[in-house]
Amino acid sequence: MKIQTTRFDAIDIEPEDILFFRQGIFGFEQCRHWVLLADAENSSVAWLQSIQKPETALPVVSPRRFVKDYRVRMAQADIEALMLDSNEHAYVLAVVGRDGDTLTLNLRAPIIVNLDRRIGAQVVTTDNQPLQYALQKKTVRQRKSA
Repeated sequence: MKIQTTRFDAIDIEPEDILFFRQGIFGFEQCRHWVLLADAENSSVAWLQSIQKPETALPVVSPRRFVKDYRVRMAQADIEALMLDSNEHAYVLAVVGRDGDTLTLNLRAPIIVNLDRRIGAQVVTTDNQPLQYALQKKTVRQRKSA
């Protein structure tokens, strides 16, 4: 199956690669079908590409790659909605954002995907995770004047 995207042009995907988000993602509630794409230049980053909106692709990372002790605590209703029988089937992603010159992760509202059933949801954690976790700050080189 071929889908059109503005970031990656036309790409071929398999129907079983499609992830279904019953409630969409915060800010993109109308987008229910997504596909996870690898980034060709950075293995730490993937792109959650909307199938309905070719212009919508969200950069995502595994938060544990940057925050080793990160754990998701979520409501029982979210666990049931994702039909999670085991933590092994849960794939946790954090959306990468920008706050000025700093790249950030949203740790309070991770995206959880049930790999076995190919369904996902963005959930709000039940603990006190930071909304923005700073990853890196862009550095600007300044030239010395003579």
